[in-house]
Amino acid sequence: MTAGSGAASPSHGPRLVVVHPDAGVLAEAVAARLLTRVLDIQSVRTPVHVVLTGGTVGIRSLAAVAAHPVRDAVDWTGVHLWWGDERFLPTGDPERNETQAREALLDHLPTLPPENVHVVPAPGDGVGTPEESAALYADEISRFTPDGATHLAFDVLLLGMGPDGHVASLFPGNAGLDAQGTTTGVHDSPKPPPERVSLTFSAIQAAQEVWVVAAGAEKAPAVASALAGDPVTTTPAAGALGTQRTLWLVDLAASGRVS
Repeated sequence: MTAGSGAASPSHGPRLVVVHPDAGVLAEAVAARLLTRVLDIQSVRTPVHVVLTGGTVGIRSLAAVAAHPVRDAVDWTGVHLWWGDERFLPTGDPERNETQAREALLDHLPTLPPENVHVVPAPGDGVGTPEESAALYADEISRFTPDGATHLAFDVLLLGMGPDGHVASLFPGNAGLDAQGTTTGVHDSPKPPPERVSLTFSAIQAAQEVWVVAAGAEKAPAVASALAGDPVTTTPAAGALGTQRTLWLVDLAASGRVS
């Protein structure tokens, strides 16, 4: 069910809100939509750049991609996978978004080249701080950024959202909200672990399509706040905008306070 849409701004495309009955249907719908979008892009060009997200529904959506019958219709050799944020934890830690994504999806894609998986550098892999990791990740993104462009225009950038309205690792009131460039190190996250690496708002807003995925009644106040255009300092998800289109993919419970 489509709940509503917003008008386009000069620098961002229209915003569409799509409501699904529950979290399970939402995850399946996100998977089908993502596979369809990748196939549509591959019909005209390659490569395709997709930014993955973590969180309960995010990882459930990736597992749904792995199980979907259309999965093998995608040419995974022409897909590059990135992350919007990462917990600054050692490689293989079960709390890393990368670890969870590998278990849910990446390990089920035998044709996906390892070099197409762009992970955020972890402590112990030559970096000692979130800032060092963020700088290296920004360098990796810049390798695929066209000459003359400030940011790589990701084709689809998936974001989960917390009950506090945070997206990626951009939390209300945190210094990361004002970060410049492509990536930022994050400290004092109110959600453990305290140290993280995140894309900045400017990098997120350079994506062609931004999809915010949220489920559960505890997310309803933040969904309503973001869609009402409240300040990003209080509801960072309000700044999740794509240049061509912004999709809010939510379940019925999360949409409960949207007018």
